Amino acid sequence: MSVHTLPIQQLPETRKLAVSFRLLLGLYAIIPLCVLLQLLDSGFWQHTLQEILPSSPNNLFLFQILFGTPHIIASSVILATNRDYFKTYQAKLGWMTLILAVIFGVGSLFISYRVFYVSVAAWTVYHVLKQQHGVARGVCHLPNWAFYLLLWLSVIAGLFVYVGIFLKNSLDVQQVLWIKSIAGSLCALLVLSAAYCQRYVNTAFGRWFLWSNVLLVVSSFYLYVQQYYFFAILVPRLVHDATAYIFYVTHDYNKHHAQPQNFIYRAAERCRLSIFVVLPLLSFLLAFVLQAYGDNVISYLTQVIFGVEIRKAITLGLLGYLALMHYYTEAFTWKHGSPYRQFISFAK
Repeated sequence: MSVHTLPIQQLPETRKLAVSFRLLLGLYAIIPLCVLLQLLDSGFWQHTLQEILPSSPNNLFLFQILFGTPHIIASSVILATNRDYFKTYQAKLGWMTLILAVIFGVGSLFISYRVFYVSVAAWTVYHVLKQQHGVARGVCHLPNWAFYLLLWLSVIAGLFVYVGIFLKNSLDVQQVLWIKSIAGSLCALLVLSAAYCQRYVNTAFGRWFLWSNVLLVVSSFYLYVQQYYFFAILVPRLVHDATAYIFYVTHDYNKHHAQPQNFIYRAAERCRLSIFVVLPLLSFLLAFVLQAYGDNVISYLTQVIFGVEIRKAITLGLLGYLALMHYYTEAFTWKHGSPYRQFISFAK
């Protein structure tokens, strides 16, 4: 998502719900909150919180239901249930599905698991940070070189933090030291670059956005070094997911509230459901059902019907596919001139 190339849309009177930049900036309050909790836990609570929290958010089922999966499902629902969107992008969806099938089908015979993991991790980190930098671009108005300098320093530093957290059990002491040293050096360079680039930001509000994105990475690195891995992943994950939902709900309100355009919102209208809760409720419900029961149901059915038990068909297969398609489609569905963007406006 990038708002740099699109001015505020002049929507009809009935479609005037706008994405608030102040609300988006407010999401970054998770940064000082998590750092404060870490400091309190280290200084006064004898690391009780650190021991209670899982070593990774992926080890906590509730985290999986609340973050990551729901917004990916929400994105897929928007694309799949609006006929005009699906028709516009169906060729791209088909080609990308084929490419993923080849890469993960044939490629898995030759490419090691670690290479696959780091490649997907890089795409994940790029997707998360590109969204946040893209949103901030609309208020910072940085030159292209400055925008991409800060973006790529953030992505590369974030990737080392991500790998350091999720592959920590397979890394030796020297590898961990190298990862921390490289990530720390990149964070320092990011801070210095931001200090230089902020001269191009003409407003205090824009500078708040610029430094919030810098701190998104720096705080994650700090929490990683302090071994508060849950917080290190929670910080960017919450900001990213909540930002996405603000866009999704705003889009759906502007598209459907005057006259529902698909079966979901026609059903919601009959049930007198507020348009603001339809997509979040549906996506969180689907995330819970698929995460809790999907693998067991598919495993049972394939065992009964085909005599072969297929494991993790939903959590690894279906949800993994939707995640990768989400990273791909979000790069163009929200760009200037896309069908989505005619239903998005912005307000400070």
